[in-house]
Amino acid sequence: MTSHDRPSVQVISAHSGDFVWRAGGALALYAERGHDVRIVCLSYGERGESPGLWRRPGMTVDAAKAARRDEAEAAAAALGASVTFLDLGDYPLRIDDDALSRIVAEMRDAAPEVLLTHVAHDPYNRDHDAAHEATLLARQVAQAAGHDPSTPPIGAPQVLQFEPHQPEQCGFVPNLLLDITPVFERKRKAMECMGAQSHLVQYYTDLGLRRGVQAVRNGGDRSIVQAEAYQRVFPVVGDVLR
Repeated sequence: MTSHDRPSVQVISAHSGDFVWRAGGALALYAERGHDVRIVCLSYGERGESPGLWRRPGMTVDAAKAARRDEAEAAAAALGASVTFLDLGDYPLRIDDDALSRIVAEMRDAAPEVLLTHVAHDPYNRDHDAAHEATLLARQVAQAAGHDPSTPPIGAPQVLQFEPHQPEQCGFVPNLLLDITPVFERKRKAMECMGAQSHLVQYYTDLGLRRGVQAVRNGGDRSIVQAEAYQRVFPVVGDVLR
């Protein structure tokens, strides 16, 4: 169990590749800042998220899981994060009470300052919706003083939704553009670990460039080249109008 001697960032990822494409820069950035960065992969994405693997003759679900696990572990290491796999299956991802309890336990162990996860509504991939709902429900349960008195409840971490593949169809309206320029090479290295979805490397490199341009146009430093977009779930608390 963690001693909570370092601030923590935790990502709840529906499949074993999602955290790389959509939040790899944030994870690398916070790892470099000394945070305890943790990834929870609800599934390996073995059925629906591994097109490169299923082109191989004789591929099986178990072999796809093993390959995806290896890829995700290498990507997490490149980002400076740890990764846990719950192996809940994909297409569809089903999260029952036992699975929810496992997510709550991971959340209590991490005691994150911030949670990263999917958007609430992705009509192209309902696994992402399930991960979003599970994150919010697990956060609620993990805050309850009466849940598992042997572990302390968490506080009120912000939940940041990372950018979906087709944001316009998902109601995604970013209100945070995160500069990941200093760690982009680490993100790219992590993306290149994901051989089962190698077609996405260039897509997310180009997306980061576009978000970097937008970050500069929204008042960011002109040195910004690569950025990731996020949408907060909860209000930001402060003492200034900004």
